[in-house]
Amino acid sequence: MKIVISPAKSLDFETQVPTKEFTEGIFLKEASTLSAVLKKKSPKDLSELMHISDKLGELNWQRNQNWQLPFTLENAKQAVFAFKGDVYIGLDAYTLSQEKIQQLQQKLRILSGQYGVLKPLDLMQPYRLEMGTKLKVGKSENLYQFWDAKVTNELNSELDEDEVFVNLASNEYFKVVNPKLLKVPVITPVFKDYKNGKLKIISFYAKKARGLMVRYIIDHNIETAEDLKGFNYEGYAFDSNLSNAKELVFTR
Repeated sequence: MKIVISPAKSLDFETQVPTKEFTEGIFLKEASTLSAVLKKKSPKDLSELMHISDKLGELNWQRNQNWQLPFTLENAKQAVFAFKGDVYIGLDAYTLSQEKIQQLQQKLRILSGQYGVLKPLDLMQPYRLEMGTKLKVGKSENLYQFWDAKVTNELNSELDEDEVFVNLASNEYFKVVNPKLLKVPVITPVFKDYKNGKLKIISFYAKKARGLMVRYIIDHNIETAEDLKGFNYEGYAFDSNLSNAKELVFTR
């Protein structure tokens, strides 16, 4: 099984990581190209480009100036422990055993505007570059054009012919993948909550649920689409009436 998730805007480079093991990202050359473009942007440029506050523009200008290869445990951090958003709160990687961290390393891939595709233990330095950012890089008008087939080809190279591929990324990030070129079908879990008597996708809960689903897969050694339906963390249950072969809907 392979799983893709989105990165997070919130980062944590302070908390001590429970493993010294690390790997190197597959697209560091491309990440360096993006870094060179970003280094030329002023704090004001970044604020306008990313629609962020002046304070965040200044923070990310500083991050861009500090970004440099090679990555080490002194100047970088393993990706799954560096991201801190709702998905990662649900996943709670810090409480995984060493054995489960290895399983996560095999199964999980993180899509990234800066790094393309990251394995959980790939080192990264702090950044902010959402996939939807209209950053012009060479002949590419935006990051979707920049990453183009690179991300899809990389995922394909890791997939076996009959492997289950689970999309737990946001629409913004999964748009960088071309499902038609993947050698296997895509299964997308969807999480809905009852609010005012109606089922809705509530962003905060859905993001956390994506992380919880990753954790469920790792906790229970899930390998099949059928076994995914057993997901029951934090009150969710599979709804067969709302689901189909491509979308597995879970409600609570």
